[in-house]
Amino acid sequence: MNARSHLTWLTLVGGALAVFSTTPPAAAAATTPLALSPANTTPLATLPPTAILPATTSAITLPLTTTSPSTPAPCYRLLTLPPEAIAKLSSLPEAKKLIGKKTPIHLLIPLPPEACSSSTSPAPKPRRNTPTPHPRPTKGDVAATAALTQLGIPFSWGGGAPSGPTTGIGRGARTRGFDCSGLTLYAWSKAGIRLGHYTGTQYRQGRRVAIADLRKGDLVFFGGGTADPTHVGLYLGDGVMVHAPKTGDVVKRTTFLTSPYYRSVYRGAVRPA
Repeated sequence: MNARSHLTWLTLVGGALAVFSTTPPAAAAATTPLALSPANTTPLATLPPTAILPATTSAITLPLTTTSPSTPAPCYRLLTLPPEAIAKLSSLPEAKKLIGKKTPIHLLIPLPPEACSSSTSPAPKPRRNTPTPHPRPTKGDVAATAALTQLGIPFSWGGGAPSGPTTGIGRGARTRGFDCSGLTLYAWSKAGIRLGHYTGTQYRQGRRVAIADLRKGDLVFFGGGTADPTHVGLYLGDGVMVHAPKTGDVVKRTTFLTSPYYRSVYRGAVRPA
């Protein structure tokens, strides 16, 4: 701010209003419009900076509209003088006639044009909180979800169909539930894929997948040596599968990638299609 600043006094909201004719370096965003008429200005003598309020005083910035439509609207920083600043002004002969009644005093500081252009622009409209769309589940996701709904269902030899658990055959003739391939055919039927009710058939009903590329829903096969696999589960992720293990057991999750037994008999994986 210059060592000496020329001021103009106006009347506003029952108080005296002072306007700096020089532009200080600080600027802020505008918040409130204010109408002024150049006709109500009264020149006053130059006042020293000692009459100005402390820098800690709160302020807002506002665009000002003039009575002339052709005149660009300036913007100013508005500050309300605290009592100690008013006391300093009241000691100046030039200001006594304006503040003798102890009316409130407001100070307007003109801002540079770049601050005015940003401060007079309309406030941005609040953006609506648009929910982030969830990715569409894959067929493997659908199959895995379906299999997990059957946790705790008993193992039944020959049991399981696209409709759900069924009474099995042979050792499963007295039990309603799933065998291993019955569970996987049920799960994948919910994703629109029809699988055979035999591990050897399912082993050929899709493309082979490397163990490092396993995805949720992939079929993982075990046992059988060089013949058809004897067991199948459905991959869930993180080395875990859901499967119907054996007679006397139930559908459950098992961590097979770190299991010495299952890793020793692992035969590969298939992604049904």
